[in-house]
Amino acid sequence: MLSELSREYRTIQVTPEPTGFGAAITGLDLTRPMPAKTAAEVNAAWARHAVVRFPDQPLDLDQLEAFTRQMGHFGDDPFIKPMPGRPNVLELRREADEKAPNFGAGWHSDWSFQASPPAATLLRSEVVPPVGGDTLFADCARAYEALSPTMQAMLAPLRAIHSAARPYGSKGMFAKETEKRTMQIITSTEADRTQVHPLVRTHPVTGRKALFISPVYTVGVEGLTAPETEALLGFLFKHMTDPQFIYRHRWSPGMLLMWDNRCTMHFAEGGYDGHLRVMHRTTVAGDAPV
Repeated sequence: MLSELSREYRTIQVTPEPTGFGAAITGLDLTRPMPAKTAAEVNAAWARHAVVRFPDQPLDLDQLEAFTRQMGHFGDDPFIKPMPGRPNVLELRREADEKAPNFGAGWHSDWSFQASPPAATLLRSEVVPPVGGDTLFADCARAYEALSPTMQAMLAPLRAIHSAARPYGSKGMFAKETEKRTMQIITSTEADRTQVHPLVRTHPVTGRKALFISPVYTVGVEGLTAPETEALLGFLFKHMTDPQFIYRHRWSPGMLLMWDNRCTMHFAEGGYDGHLRVMHRTTVAGDAPV
């Protein structure tokens, strides 16, 4: 639990953001396998700060995959065609002349519509545009903790309904796109399926509770009418994205970022039209939310 994460780091340097949400990890070379002690400290820092960045890591794809495996088993990435010969690596590429909206432009927790959504997402910057392209993160644990005890008690038994239909379904956003897109998105009736998870989930490492919903993938709440669902989720989404809970991540070339999908949601900003942007992404498998 949290007490287990408070020990002094001996093999890495961790520089947290002022709120404790987000941190830089330095003092290690990810081009080589981490010793077990270092890997344990990286995991502890990630669990504590939820979003951790590793600046200046010149990783090739083999090394990115090797680091991901040290964090756990690869997760399943549906609805996006992976790189040739790299079934566990997605290339998030947007050419300078593309007009389609930037990928990830909506608050979400990655693949929350799966029975066991990924614990971690890793994203490494290859080509960083000179303007725009920040990634915003919402601290869903602090957002939950800021709610009144009465609201927390009301939310405790609720179960949220998740689906990929809005972006990836047969009638979803990507199915309706007319602009050219370099990334190969796969739309499917499979995306129309639903999955139910606790609206408030407990982190398996820290024990903290966090809101586990998002505007992109949460389509309902069991037992509530449509107007009740709209009112409740509308309030919670506004609350979760209040500036006090947000960390703005600014990219630099050769940076690796790892975030915790179990207690965060994120939003990819645009603002770099006319510039190439290339990122490589992997995921780490997670457990069914409880």
